[in-house]
Amino acid sequence: MARAPTKTATLTLRVDPQVKDLLAKAARTERRSLANMLEVMVIEYCRQHGAAINGAAIYPTDGSQ
Repeated sequence: MARAPTKTATLTLRVDPQVKDLLAKAARTERRSLANMLEVMVIEYCRQHGAAINGAAIYPTDGSQ
């Protein structure tokens, strides 16, 4: 039987322990998981730099969602 498609993808990476600590502190401040904090940070970076996926903006830049 085929597996159902997932809504998320797995990402495994290695970072400097200090970077992980900084990410953990940011996540605690925002009351987020490490994974969610990293996702938010990447999306914000892409928004600020005009990055797009498949030619479409990740999120609107006018504040509407």
